[in-house]
Amino acid sequence: MNLTEEESCVHSNISCLDNSRKAAYVLLYMSVAVVVSLTVCGNLLVIISICHFKQLQTPTNFLLFSLAVTDFLVGAIVMPLYFTVLIEPHSCFGILYCIIFNVASFYLTCISIYNVALIAVDRYIALSNPFHYSMKMTRNITLRIIAILWLNSLIYNMMLLYFNGNMIDMKANVPCGECIVKVNNEWSIIDLIIVFVLPCSMIIILYLKIFTIATKQANKIRSVRKCPHIHNSSMASERKAAKTLGILVVVFLLCLVPFFVSTFLNFQSLVYLNSSINPIIYALFYPWFQRSFKLIFTLRIFGTDSSLLNFYHFY
Repeated sequence: MNLTEEESCVHSNISCLDNSRKAAYVLLYMSVAVVVSLTVCGNLLVIISICHFKQLQTPTNFLLFSLAVTDFLVGAIVMPLYFTVLIEPHSCFGILYCIIFNVASFYLTCISIYNVALIAVDRYIALSNPFHYSMKMTRNITLRIIAILWLNSLIYNMMLLYFNGNMIDMKANVPCGECIVKVNNEWSIIDLIIVFVLPCSMIIILYLKIFTIATKQANKIRSVRKCPHIHNSSMASERKAAKTLGILVVVFLLCLVPFFVSTFLNFQSLVYLNSSINPIIYALFYPWFQRSFKLIFTLRIFGTDSSLLNFYHFY
């Protein structure tokens, strides 16, 4: 049967719309693939660097390692499903996959926020009382604090999801497009206070204090320039570390605050994209990351005693 000219035109328009939609989907999925790859690979470089090079295994870098592991898992587990649902809202997923996604997104977000809070505490103690810090803040103590953080965050988020009825029926069918967590008003307020208000208040207050301490130390250094500056170089290193981590915290807050301020707008993407931005900050401001990056990609990391390379002159 022959199509009329009008019918042919309609079919042609539908075909063009389908092709445009396919092209848009391909572009969106390619963008997601790039973001996920950058997040996974960037944070994996940080993880490998701190694990392999002995001199980088300091208390502060262990906290950065914990943050990098969190960001790596966000890129590997949370981002693919989240952006798939964002692109195609009616996507269908099984109950087990939905539970894994929801547990991971809540759990890793909580750990990420408290990791940044611990970094703020670490920098405050290092600047305010460097002698006490060097004696008390050992690698073993830092690792224990990190382990406690991961364990307590897991317990809290499992309770949050369980008591809101999100993890009860493993055989239930999940309607397409409804792989979401339901949280009642009481738990929403509790979660807001525990996961956002408390750690973010701590971060802001501590970094204001760090800024004040750094300013005073800079004034003291300027006043004693004629004296030998053996101690000054150490203090300058601490201030530089605090400044770099301060940039990381500012970016973190810029990505996180909009999500909690307004849950009606789609700001959740910023929370996950923060995991992609962190390795870029390391690359821009941490000389040891730039050095380890080169060593990894030139395969010199497999050389004899490569783990004992001296990074001191890069700080």
